[in-house]
Amino acid sequence: MAWRSSGSSNAALINNLKQNGLIESGRVKDAMMKVDRAHFAPSSPYDDSPQPIGHAATISAPHMHASACESLLTYLQPGSKVLDIGSGSGYLTAVLANLVGPSGSVIGIDHIQPLVDMGNANMAKSEEGRRMLDSGQVRFVTGDGRKGWKEGAPYDAIHVGAAAARHHEELTEQLKAPGRLFVPVEEGRLQHIYVIEKSEDGSVERRKLFGVQYVPLTDAPK
Repeated sequence: MAWRSSGSSNAALINNLKQNGLIESGRVKDAMMKVDRAHFAPSSPYDDSPQPIGHAATISAPHMHASACESLLTYLQPGSKVLDIGSGSGYLTAVLANLVGPSGSVIGIDHIQPLVDMGNANMAKSEEGRRMLDSGQVRFVTGDGRKGWKEGAPYDAIHVGAAAARHHEELTEQLKAPGRLFVPVEEGRLQHIYVIEKSEDGSVERRKLFGVQYVPLTDAPK
C-alpha cells in the first residue's frame, strides 16, 4: 500500500498512510502530522518514497518512519529518552521528540558533520523545532552511531536508520531494562529489520520482522 500513500500535502500523506494501515496508532499519526516533511526532504517531500539528502545518505520513506515508531511505541512515552542513530535530515528525530513530549528527549547522532548541521538547520525551520532545540529536548551530535552514544545512555528506545553489518552489542548494552531497539541488519545480500527487546531482568530477545533496503551504516567519508 506504500505506493498509494503519497499526497499533495503533509496532512494528505499522513492520512493516506493511516487509511492504508501503515500507521496504526493515533499517537503516531498525531506526531507525524506535527512535523512537516517539507522541512526535511529536499524534493517531493510528500511522496511515500526515500529521497537522497546528499553525502550518500537518504531520508527514508514515510511508511518506514511510521513502522519504526509503531515498533518502538511502547517505549516512546512522555519522559522517555531516545537515541536516533543515522539521524540524517532530522525528520524522524523530530517525530520521536513529539512522541516523548517535552519531558522526554531525543539525541540524533550522525557521523557526517554536514548532516548533523542539516538536522539542526531543518529543525530550526519551525517554531516548535526551535523550541525543542533550545530546551534540549532534541540534540544532534557527531559520532560513530555503531557505538551508540554512551554519554546519554541508558535509553528507553534506540532507532537505527541505516543497515548494520552485524548486531552491535554496544547498542543493546545502552538500552534500559526494559528497552527496545529497532535496527536493519545486513544478512548476506539481504537486509532485515530486527526488534531487540531487553527485559527487566536484562535478558535479550531478537525478533526478525521483514526485508528492507537501507543505506549501510558505515565509516564517515574520508
